[in-house]
Amino acid sequence: MTLGRREFLASAAALAATLPTSLRVSAAQPNRSGIFPASVRAAFPSVARETYLNSAAMHPVGTFAADAVKQLLDFRLLGPGEGRSDFSAARQEELKKKFGALINATPNEIAYTANTTDSENIVVMGLDLPKRKGNVVIDELHFTSSLYMYKELEKQGVELRIVKHKNWTIDPEDMAKAIDKNTRLVSMALVSNVNGFMHDAKAVSAIAHARGALVFADIIQAVGATPVDVKALGIDFASAGTYKWLMGERGLGFLYVRADLQGTALPTTRYGHRQVTNFNRAQLSWEPLPGAARYETGGIPVMLAAMVNAGIDYVNSLGMPNIRAHAKQLTDRLQKELPPLGYKPLTPLDTNTPIVAFELKDAAATTKLLQGGKVVGTVIANENRLRLAVSVFNTHEDIDRTVAVLGGKASSM
Repeated sequence: MTLGRREFLASAAALAATLPTSLRVSAAQPNRSGIFPASVRAAFPSVARETYLNSAAMHPVGTFAADAVKQLLDFRLLGPGEGRSDFSAARQEELKKKFGALINATPNEIAYTANTTDSENIVVMGLDLPKRKGNVVIDELHFTSSLYMYKELEKQGVELRIVKHKNWTIDPEDMAKAIDKNTRLVSMALVSNVNGFMHDAKAVSAIAHARGALVFADIIQAVGATPVDVKALGIDFASAGTYKWLMGERGLGFLYVRADLQGTALPTTRYGHRQVTNFNRAQLSWEPLPGAARYETGGIPVMLAAMVNAGIDYVNSLGMPNIRAHAKQLTDRLQKELPPLGYKPLTPLDTNTPIVAFELKDAAATTKLLQGGKVVGTVIANENRLRLAVSVFNTHEDIDRTVAVLGGKASSM
């Protein structure tokens, strides 16, 4: 839907009222930033160097995350005191609670992992799919690592069913045709990194559960950018790294395992000290920790944890409705203004994510335009596809510039 000036100002005023006082902007004048004021953009200094529309690949680091690392480095250098403290076990548990709240899960349903793919491997290996036989259902808009992993499992006897997209969407009815009583797992990227398409996960999960299958969702391109409720969506397992919309860094991830599946449908397959307490070396005895800690092994990278802790706080301070409204203004413009320039849209118009993709006639020429104009997106040359992704720091001026550059009308900042 395209808003007129009056409707835009009314909606902007309503959303601005939900922001913290320090982030509010007046709706008396059209805001060329979008929903958010210039102070939000200023929190990401690197974007002053270029027009950055590539957060689906790597989100820029915010000053809040850098401050969190500095505080922890100061603690490591100087010891405790004067505001310096470790990212302790208690803070690690609090971070699980924060992440869980973003996806409607309890802290005991969250485990720390290395990344999104590491989490999916824990699920897949725990389910022992080659031994159980049956089939796995995925779709061709899934992430590269997942497609590769399930193709490798196919060599071990797992029947793999890959649902094809129709006009760059996955129809739940097509998923239903692939899922049967022998399906062990349905795996999907809730939001596809390919084009931002968002699955109707609730419908797919209902089909899967009715036929006895479990559901895994890669949520890295969703959480922090669009509302996620794993319970309402019927998701059994989910994973996310922290360096995209959670505004953290590479090397840390979260795994969600539904409480009643822990240790039953999904046993422990890896072992480490984070799974137990009260270890007695003389008697070689211990007490298992409750919850998803059974899927953890050794220590976590606490500096990365401190970064994503600050990132989640920042996301919460902005508010998901505001984040979505801000992104929609900008992606709506890209969807409207790039097709007349010859860029065929590959993302459905009603997609509720900050990612859009377009078909390219000449990937090399587009790459040259983007580089010359200092616009950063993702060009997948062998698939003739351009992916652009907006975040909270992007502005209407960024869209103006991107459209001009891709139209061949601008060459430098």
